[in-house]
Amino acid sequence: MPNNSISDTDLWDAIRMDDELAFTALFDRYWIRLYKTAQTYIKDHEVSEEIVHDVFLNLWERRHVLQIGSFSNFLLTAVRYQVYNRLRAAKPHVFLTIDHADTPEMLAHNAGEEHINEQEFKQELNRHLVQLPKRCQEIFYLSRMLHLSNQEIAAKLGISKRSVENQLTVALKHLRTLLKHTATLIFITSMLK
Repeated sequence: MPNNSISDTDLWDAIRMDDELAFTALFDRYWIRLYKTAQTYIKDHEVSEEIVHDVFLNLWERRHVLQIGSFSNFLLTAVRYQVYNRLRAAKPHVFLTIDHADTPEMLAHNAGEEHINEQEFKQELNRHLVQLPKRCQEIFYLSRMLHLSNQEIAAKLGISKRSVENQLTVALKHLRTLLKHTATLIFITSMLK
């Protein structure tokens, strides 16, 4: 499927029919742009990648119920919302600058929709996480949900930083394996270093 010869709308129609190749084409079309947007605010390679992957995972999971008019606006707003949540969790008094191209009405609509998407994603994630050992679940939660650094987790749990890294690797491999059946590009290899 040539990446640039098919419109976003046609790709979306195919995705809604569970076409993983169309999903891959859409992912390839927007990934770098969304990554650069996240990187502009976050300044962290790994976190920026996670944000983009979360957005695409959410898109795939909700493909049968989402109604998207403009992919560019939808995806950029979703990334900005994820960035905002990460910044808010890390520093409660950080303000996010949003491009003037987005209207307040669109942001309000997409922010509410994205909140629902995020809640559904967390429920799906929790269904997969319960299959992991308790310590692995705890470390993943502290890292990805509370946004603690590996060093902070190690200090909190009284274990080595290397143990934290190993447990995160186990969790991410587990999630990637389970979610691979849904979409092959949700968690790409670069998430594990």
